[in-house]
Amino acid sequence: MDLFEYQARDLFEAYGVPVLAGRIADTPEEAEQAAKEIGGTVVIKAQVKTGGRGKAGGVKLAHNPQEARERAEEILGLDIKGHVVKRVMIAQGAQIDKEFYFSVLLDRSNRTFLSLCSVEGGVEIEQLAVERPDALAKVPISAVSGIDKAKALEIAKQAGFPAELQDKVSDVFVKLYEVFTKEDATLVEVNPLVLTADSDIIALDGKVSLDDNAEFRHEREEMERDQLDPLEAKAQALDLNYVKLDGEVGIIGNGAGLVMSTLDVVAYAGERHGSVKPANFLDIGGGASAEVMAAGLDVILNDPQVKSVFVNVFGGITACDAVANGIVGALNTLGDKASKPLVVRLDGNNVDQGRAILADYAHPLVTLAETMDGGADEAAKLANR
Repeated sequence: MDLFEYQARDLFEAYGVPVLAGRIADTPEEAEQAAKEIGGTVVIKAQVKTGGRGKAGGVKLAHNPQEARERAEEILGLDIKGHVVKRVMIAQGAQIDKEFYFSVLLDRSNRTFLSLCSVEGGVEIEQLAVERPDALAKVPISAVSGIDKAKALEIAKQAGFPAELQDKVSDVFVKLYEVFTKEDATLVEVNPLVLTADSDIIALDGKVSLDDNAEFRHEREEMERDQLDPLEAKAQALDLNYVKLDGEVGIIGNGAGLVMSTLDVVAYAGERHGSVKPANFLDIGGGASAEVMAAGLDVILNDPQVKSVFVNVFGGITACDAVANGIVGALNTLGDKASKPLVVRLDGNNVDQGRAILADYAHPLVTLAETMDGGADEAAKLANR
């Protein structure tokens, strides 16, 4: 789960990371009041989980409360890369002398943690890594020893911080690593980490991603989260791996690799049938039960965007006859709500029994397919009718 910027700021403050004063506002009036409380020049910042806010007009300066109200009115409701701004953060202004970059993240490829650090902050770090890789220090972090003062100084030196700043920034690095470990994060990033005109080191803009698998260790029920699409929320409640897309052919498969391959073959087939596309990614898992299959169909068939459904299952831990029973059970439960054609391709464990169950059921909306390509083509053709 990615945090909003204001949530990252509050988290940093709780761990002693130096930050500037900040308030959130959902209305121009609240922004004006927040600016009064903070005093002086403030920055109005759109709270959306995407980059490029400044270029899109989502970050503006205000020199007094009235101006803060006006700037907030301009930003609230703004569409930034498909994210509509519903909340802004009113942040204390700062006289910036220099900008730096620091992050610690989960390095999956090397099965450890990694710190990225540079004395050139405030820019797109991906661009810096490509154009000037020598300007970005990459320091592996042991999950056992972590970032203590000695390791933090090593990072600061490798990143090229001047000797007079190394002690200050290393203290901040240690605190940011504490946020990373104690909050079960997969990423803690500060860009920029700034040196102010008063010689203070401040985390000016933070980004934090939390590991959803560690939710049971934390009390985050009250934390603001992105509003899920209703179907995605329903799928999440049913513990389904579901992502809504913008096409017309609903997809159900067992195993992420098979589902991704199915998306591809449906997209290719769709080019021959009115350019229809996959409507979703839904992985019922390698050991999915009949009940899970029924739940998956329930989600997809209730999507008004879906015109046909392609069920592509390779029987393994869950045999094809169990999957077929799940399809029958789902159609019986949905009744008249099941008004969209289903193309079913079964293969693997107990495939003959599974196909026999569906053949005997003889539902008018169900078509059996022998192959994956044939099933994708039939589903695309049905969606285009």
